[in-house]
Amino acid sequence: MEHGMVIIGAGECGTRAAFALRENGYEGPVTMIGTEPHLPYERPPLSKDAMVSDDHLLPRTIAGIEQFTEKRIDFIGSSTVAAIDRAVKAVTLHDGRSLPYDRLLIATGAMPRALPLAAGSKHCVTLRSYDDALRIRAGFGPAARIAIVGGGFIGLELAASARKRGASVTVIEAQPRILMRGVPEEIAGVIAARHRDEGVMLRCGTGIASINDKDDSVIITLADGEEIVADLAVIGIGAVPVTGLAEKAGLETANGIVVNDWLQTSDPDIYAAGDCCAFPLAICGGRRVRLEAWRNAQEQGALAARNMLGGHEPHESVPWFWSDQYELGLQVAGLADEATQTIRRDLGEGAFILFHLAADGRLVAASGIGPGNAVAKDIRLAEMLIARGARPASAQLEASDVKLKSLLAA
Repeated sequence: MEHGMVIIGAGECGTRAAFALRENGYEGPVTMIGTEPHLPYERPPLSKDAMVSDDHLLPRTIAGIEQFTEKRIDFIGSSTVAAIDRAVKAVTLHDGRSLPYDRLLIATGAMPRALPLAAGSKHCVTLRSYDDALRIRAGFGPAARIAIVGGGFIGLELAASARKRGASVTVIEAQPRILMRGVPEEIAGVIAARHRDEGVMLRCGTGIASINDKDDSVIITLADGEEIVADLAVIGIGAVPVTGLAEKAGLETANGIVVNDWLQTSDPDIYAAGDCCAFPLAICGGRRVRLEAWRNAQEQGALAARNMLGGHEPHESVPWFWSDQYELGLQVAGLADEATQTIRRDLGEGAFILFHLAADGRLVAASGIGPGNAVAKDIRLAEMLIARGARPASAQLEASDVKLKSLLAA
């Protein structure tokens, strides 16, 4: 008897996998389980458009109910999986229902990292879901005092959104600068200057000594003694993969659910993809990584579906990240941690790209910033060069009159 495919997680990755199963000709049962009552929706707008635009008060769904019906995908919302029984190949839901599977995909994503000092505070929140976004948006009114704990992508996007809504904003970052993870200092400096121009107070290089509620506000005392009083504090200090189910089922985990080249866990009938999985990245020599990125979730959802149907395709895409803050667009392709040299190319109108080269001359990453989509085309071309293992000459990368497309042709 065919039990079909079961997907735990109704985010970008799980949804893409469900539809990709149908696109690849699978006719058996497909069931997707999500914890929220809403149809699967896009998460990137939660820190941006959903905060500032009246057009996004409803979540931007990935697919409508009619598409789920047409593709015969059974979506179970407002439900959690209590356990995975690998012996009988079934998942048990919190209400006691048991769903058998032939192949299972875990796409549970990641959750905001908790800040123990904020535990119990009525005025400290995190952003993960659409409902979280509604609560945060309600606090971003004119004259509101907002504290953002964490100077990463999410925290800074929320800072920009809060300023657009007229709130005063203080960003607290324990590291020496904002965007320490994955963004070069030169580009982080541009972002920091833009926030300061907008009136955002940046407090970098200092930890938090205490967080205490007082009536309708919260007092954040920094390690240097400064007190920041806020009506709302948003905690954005990173994310941790949701691996509890996998661990309980005895699957291997290490900063995520450990998978092989084709996203298979230590159980050959169970796959994992998206923010929750640690996978070998081909362009980095098979080094195991975990990526929290919208496009990675899309790509791995589709890849997992093909491999669940018998494929053996490795994940070969180049990592890609982006962030929009005010009028600036930031994009990063590749991973720069093995770079030993950086080359700058100016694109005009304040836009520029930094190319990161390894010791052997390979282009391993490119980081760009500029108004709107000013860097998008060149980052895409750089991404293609990275995928090919190209070793372009430094002078060619620096010269803005040398088209990157010509380097691809070479």
